Amino acid sequence: MKSLGIDVGSSSVKVSLLDIESGKCVASSTNPSSEMPIKALKSGWAEQSPQMWWQYVCEGIRKIGAEHELSDVRSIGITYQMHGLVCLDKDGEPVRDAIIWCDSRAVDIGRKAMEAVGKEKCLEHLLNSPGNFTASKLAWVKDHEVGNFAATCRFMLPGDYIAYRLSGDIHTTETGLSEQILWDFRQERRADFVAGYYGIPLEMIPDTVPAIGVQAYTDAGTERLLGIPEGTPISYRAGDQPNNAFSLNVLDPGEIAATGGTSGVVYGVTDVPKADSLSRVNTFVHVTHDKNAPRYGILLCINGTGIMNAWVRRNFAPSMDYSRLNEMAAAAPAGSDGVCVLPFGNGAERVLENRSTGAAVSGLDLNRHGLSHVLRATQEGIAHSFRYGIDIMKGMGLKPDVIRAGNANLFLSPLFRQTLATLTGARIELYDTDGALGAARGAALGAGFYKSREETFASLEKMGTVEPCEADRAVMEESYGRWKEELERRLDTRR
Repeated sequence: MKSLGIDVGSSSVKVSLLDIESGKCVASSTNPSSEMPIKALKSGWAEQSPQMWWQYVCEGIRKIGAEHELSDVRSIGITYQMHGLVCLDKDGEPVRDAIIWCDSRAVDIGRKAMEAVGKEKCLEHLLNSPGNFTASKLAWVKDHEVGNFAATCRFMLPGDYIAYRLSGDIHTTETGLSEQILWDFRQERRADFVAGYYGIPLEMIPDTVPAIGVQAYTDAGTERLLGIPEGTPISYRAGDQPNNAFSLNVLDPGEIAATGGTSGVVYGVTDVPKADSLSRVNTFVHVTHDKNAPRYGILLCINGTGIMNAWVRRNFAPSMDYSRLNEMAAAAPAGSDGVCVLPFGNGAERVLENRSTGAAVSGLDLNRHGLSHVLRATQEGIAHSFRYGIDIMKGMGLKPDVIRAGNANLFLSPLFRQTLATLTGARIELYDTDGALGAARGAALGAGFYKSREETFASLEKMGTVEPCEADRAVMEESYGRWKEELERRLDTRR
């Protein structure tokens, strides 16, 4: 028996086939070979065609089906880029291109909603500012594209759209409603007051299904088109960051999932529904949430992380691969002999209250410091930014004991891993997994083929463990203190 996982990103679509019994990946396909295009008709806009996502989902499934029998697929899981807006007409066709996660056109609409609804009510019930989330994007369509809004019968997230194309049924999840700023955490129900403020008819909002559990079944059209049997359950759905946490077995309070690609993301699980008063991090319903065992995901996103590391390599050592750069960085002492790097050079940072300090290097002594100091300070500066955000999350009730990450990107650097463990005091565990495989595992659990958490993750391969280095703790705390002081000085000049 097999389980199929679909990961719809903004760069590509990955499809993976999981053998349920062994828990091993049988096949994977990532499409297209180059990045999917993002339309930016105006500055700050970002749109993609939902039909394009579906095209590459089908392409990936067919490529796997060319070598493996898809009649053996028994469950399907979907993960997707969060916060996107897909509008469908009465015939189930997209009214316009999707407004995706990185589109910022609705920021001012969300700000005005915060003021009109009231900051206290938003933070108490939504745990977030209405910001640039899906409902705010739809309000933009209502205000600026009257015809498109009038033609919209249902709106949904990217993953809801793919589930609809596979089954013909339209649903979302409680997790998805929280991504759309349409979940009332205090009342444990849909936040109809947000829709009411924006003038969004309630009948436009899909009914909810469990994030983990049978949500719908594939239809005859999917069997004809892709060879997956009609009646196959779609039994898992989650946004990319909650799914990354699930993929890494991050389900209980105190557990944290982290990624270090172009941006850095920390997603921690707590059982306390608490907001950050400055909205520097965001809280969502986690995929394993239950009223009797509440689980919430606190999401921290730092734009300037991996891109800072890549910038240093491109401009100072373009002929070196990252492995060699990591070796050179490790040659400098812990704390980088006073060199300090702020990595926030990739636009405004939500964790800094939507301000940008710009990337910066300070403490540089031209007679004493060399490239190794700059390389180490860069990785330490990125780890400091993670620590800065995690401290905010601690103030919201998160108590990090373990950080789990895929063995990829920045986490391939032993120096970065060790520095982050020492700065946070948390054990770091590295695993061999990805989003599509996580969705496939979730689907097998949701369809009942796995009976427990232990069975679901029994085959998850741990690649290594990193413990905090007590010998470096004092010097790293001193380094972090200098880094934070420099950051706050720069923030003060931008108030």
